[in-house]
Amino acid sequence: MFFIRSAHEDDLKKVQTLLAETWRATYIPIYGEAKVEEMIAEWHSLPSLKQRLARPHSEFLVADDGRQIGGMAYAAMVEKPAKTVMLHQLYVHPNHQRQGVGRDLFAEVETCFPDADFIRLEVEPDNQAAIAFYRAQGFEEIDKTANCGGDNSGIPALILQKPLNH
Repeated sequence: MFFIRSAHEDDLKKVQTLLAETWRATYIPIYGEAKVEEMIAEWHSLPSLKQRLARPHSEFLVADDGRQIGGMAYAAMVEKPAKTVMLHQLYVHPNHQRQGVGRDLFAEVETCFPDADFIRLEVEPDNQAAIAFYRAQGFEEIDKTANCGGDNSGIPALILQKPLNH
């Protein structure tokens, strides 16, 4: 059984491994191995994870069973649009998917931002499992972007949003 808790710096190496394994399983069929390895190195480096852990007005959560980290989520308030939380990451290791870990991580994220009116995310259009998961959590597509995760990434994404009813 996994418990959801705030991440600590001691967790980051395990989180990095979880992200690399999950990204390889999910995105190599979409982007190919070379592009995925490049994205893992850039987006999931230890300095990048440490920076997220220290960011004000954010939550970095892990699903921990006492032996391993089975999932993680990272969300932060954004300035525009106002009162919106951006769910930057929600990943569950392939060995633990479809067991409620993602649902539990997401439920905790929803409670972490009591002043927010909306939660928003970007998702790869070919990641049908993730899209189905987010729709089941109440998200709806509101837009698209050609640059997921940042300026000039060249990675397309659907933008999904859900109202938060506190």
